[in-house]
Amino acid sequence: MSKELQLEALPKLNEEYALTQEQIASYQMSGHLVLRGVATPEEIQIYEPLLENLVREHNHHTKPVHERDTYGKAFIQVGNLWEMSEEAKRFVLARRFAKIAADLMGVDGVRIYHDQALFKEPGGGHTPWHQDQIYWPLDTRNTITMWMPLVPVSEAVGSMTFVDGSHHHGHITRELISDESHKTLGSYIEAKGLNTVNYGALTAGDATFHSGWTLHSAPGNPTEQMREVMTIIYFADGVRALEPDSKARSNDLNRWLPGVKPGELAASPLNPLVYHRNQS
Repeated sequence: MSKELQLEALPKLNEEYALTQEQIASYQMSGHLVLRGVATPEEIQIYEPLLENLVREHNHHTKPVHERDTYGKAFIQVGNLWEMSEEAKRFVLARRFAKIAADLMGVDGVRIYHDQALFKEPGGGHTPWHQDQIYWPLDTRNTITMWMPLVPVSEAVGSMTFVDGSHHHGHITRELISDESHKTLGSYIEAKGLNTVNYGALTAGDATFHSGWTLHSAPGNPTEQMREVMTIIYFADGVRALEPDSKARSNDLNRWLPGVKPGELAASPLNPLVYHRNQS
């Protein structure tokens, strides 16, 4: 079979996933939501080996888990798989996922910021408390991440833990993902008596969605199985880039918004419009 025919045979992931008004309201109030069966078992069975192969090819870790720092222990991290293969592009730019993101945020259209494979190895460490958007030079609160396991995630590994309503707090600390951020934000959560939620075991193709400012963390992986997760980050169409106020945001501006200057529309070739209500 030719490459073109193989690509055409892949599930297009265009069919809509119906959301209720209650789910949308819950997301907007809490800053996080779990949705079951966003991708079907059959779709995951096809895409998982394609994505897993890319992660294996681009894994930069050379040290065993126990010799890495906290960030390195947390996961194998590979960004923008959609640039690496047409198969990954079909998955990441899927209309189904993008429409969910737009519906939850209540916006007309969304663009890709970037995708990330986050594979937590057997024995991998916890992911410290953090807010994603301290890295993103985007002048908006309308950002959202889809976090989808490609394999079943057991109760022992679990999904992420979210802090209810923390996206309304905005920028809490400048600390990047680290032992320091875990301590600082953990103290913040405790001092304010904030409620935390963990959705527990997930099936491959389930997904959580969370706002860019939602505080979250993830436990380590005590099992012998790799926790394979794909994430896709979206932002509302029409958003402008911020003047970076940190090295992390400066790096992100150059990597994920190439050629875009502060104040300009965040719409580089790496940020395609993947869904808009006025387009078929």
